[in-house]
Amino acid sequence: MSNLEQIEAAILSLPSHEFAKLRLWLLDLDYERWDAQIEQDIEDGRLEAFAQEAIAEFQAGHCREL
Repeated sequence: MSNLEQIEAAILSLPSHEFAKLRLWLLDLDYERWDAQIEQDIEDGRLEAFAQEAIAEFQAGHCREL
């Protein structure tokens, strides 16, 4: 049995309240990793083209209030 299969089996055996805590922990971890990836992409300049495009669209008046 692989590590992943062992983890899956352990998760399936959790009581509801512990599963809920695990779920929240995983969501928080996912958000933290997403934030770190975005920060790295910004630092590496991967989002610069998108930023310039958004600024140009805004300056051209192609926006609306949400």
